[in-house]
Amino acid sequence: MTRSHFPPSRRTVLRAGGWSLAAGGLAATGASWDRLTAADIPGRDGSMLTVAVLGAAIDPTMQKVLADGFQELHPDIPVRLLAVQAKDWNDFFAKILTQIAAGRAPDVVYVATEGVQLFADRLGVPLDARVKRDAAELKEYFADVHPSLVESMMYEGSLYQLPVEFNAADMYLSTTVLRRTGVELPPDDWDRDDFTRLLRAMKRKGGAHFTPFYWTNRLWGGVVPWLFVNDTNILRESRAPGGEWLWNSFYDARQRAGRGGGFRWTTPTATADRTVETYEYLAGLVRDGLCSRPEGGSGTNLVGAFSTGRVGATPAGGFWAGGLHQAGVARDAYDATYFPRWRSQRHQFGGAGYAILRTSRRQDEAWEFVKYSTRKDVMTSLFAANTTTPARRSLLTARRYARTGPAHWDVFYDTFDRFPTTGPIPAPPQVAAVELALTKHTATALDSPRKVAPALRAMQADLERAMERGI
Repeated sequence: MTRSHFPPSRRTVLRAGGWSLAAGGLAATGASWDRLTAADIPGRDGSMLTVAVLGAAIDPTMQKVLADGFQELHPDIPVRLLAVQAKDWNDFFAKILTQIAAGRAPDVVYVATEGVQLFADRLGVPLDARVKRDAAELKEYFADVHPSLVESMMYEGSLYQLPVEFNAADMYLSTTVLRRTGVELPPDDWDRDDFTRLLRAMKRKGGAHFTPFYWTNRLWGGVVPWLFVNDTNILRESRAPGGEWLWNSFYDARQRAGRGGGFRWTTPTATADRTVETYEYLAGLVRDGLCSRPEGGSGTNLVGAFSTGRVGATPAGGFWAGGLHQAGVARDAYDATYFPRWRSQRHQFGGAGYAILRTSRRQDEAWEFVKYSTRKDVMTSLFAANTTTPARRSLLTARRYARTGPAHWDVFYDTFDRFPTTGPIPAPPQVAAVELALTKHTATALDSPRKVAPALRAMQADLERAMERGI
């Protein structure tokens, strides 16, 4: 299920502790981030633009499209793609911080939503001045990208990344199981009660070793989508001021209404009534055998279970269309729809794009690479396998998903249009500690309904400590 061209999507779990260890390493060395330069990297004189991505190796297509293609356009800017082997996003970010502390900082880093505010707060270069300067060149890009994606890459009024990809937490359903159950694909406006009835119908026909609903314990696609549709969150959410320069330049009045300078996640709300209500509902599903206890990890074993009809439903994004195809699953064996409605039908998403590091001596060249990565022809080639959802709306076409996608592939991008409040996963700069508190106490809370209240009190305490601490 890993993507072939880019680092893992939000389905990859953040592992706790990496950032704190890296930050400790920085403090121990007494390193000054502003003082480090690309010239400090052994074997380099700062003349080569280095772009770090998560992975054990650089995929040949990625090398051809991103590196070779960029150098054809800019022969005066030699570029090197650097694969950083890591277990997940958190481990990847920790290794980047370690490289900075050791004086081996790359110029550009591929950063997912989980790290946007971390990098913006301490490491990233605001893109505001460059975007304003190149507004005419970028107008076509912004016209093709939903403003929610752009806003998720902002921090305290400034833009730090141009979104390249995203995945919203929609709902995948096994059509094999639906046929066995004798029910149709749910309508777009189905609700939580419809979802519960569907799971009960699946269970009656499922047989041994069947799980109606399967999910994983993580920040993306775990309990958070349920909190979103119940109109709550684990941290109080608001918007930073600012950003008018961007919204007024690239989006019409309807699209920019309510936008700001990026999201803020502050006071923990683990013990709020709606949070408790959400966990009690999910604990009841687990108790009744309608869904699995959320497991840690990325759910890589799910493809086989889903394709053979041992799982009925699971939250996933556009990335799973390519993953199922690569695993040999026929496109008519599954379909996708929106997450069921509760008090709202707000969906959760995560995105990714390239961030320029402050330590880079080649920031102008790095900016040319960032712009290049957003070109339509570049994204078309990189995302041909549909192992993620392109940030550009125009790339989601029936032709693209004719072989590698569900019948209702249009839900992936239409999630934004149908549900305008759809927002990013809660990822403040302290996200590593936040994610640890969430997953740790979610596992305990869903043992049984009677454990919900004490587990959420413990989560609240851990979240408060996490948000009080610096990065």
